[in-house]
Amino acid sequence: MRKETAALLAAMADYDRDPALVHHFTKVHGFAAAIGVMEGLDEETQFILETAALVHDIGIRNAMRQYGRSDGKLQETIGPDEAEALLRSLGGYTEEQIRRVKYLVGHHHTYTNVEGLDYQILIEADFLVNLYEFADRYRAILAAEERIFRTESGKRLLHSIFDQ
Repeated sequence: MRKETAALLAAMADYDRDPALVHHFTKVHGFAAAIGVMEGLDEETQFILETAALVHDIGIRNAMRQYGRSDGKLQETIGPDEAEALLRSLGGYTEEQIRRVKYLVGHHHTYTNVEGLDYQILIEADFLVNLYEFADRYRAILAAEERIFRTESGKRLLHSIFDQ
């Protein structure tokens, strides 16, 4: 793990201060990192993916505070600016990296017109974790594979984890 990634993980834990949220984003990061490596992402795209995976749900806290809910569309609306502020406070990120992370955070619950393997992998990693965390997950898993999963690595992990 790069030192920037470790620093971001710690900063996100400080930001969220909620065990469920911290466990969620660390699991999404782990799956995203693994899928990215298995799919052969270049180093820059891998770094952007892992950064986005750590901050993808950064909008939840303020969505709950402002609206009393944190559905995906609110996360996509609130999250990008919060992610940018956090990344800028830590330093070490280029404008292009911040732009792409903001885009990914602002679209991680949008499953159409997926542009880029980093975007696809972030969606798949988030789904792998969400499917486990959902109480009624098995019905969702069947629909998710057909609608969401495109990478062979993501499909492999989906079946490894959920095929009983």
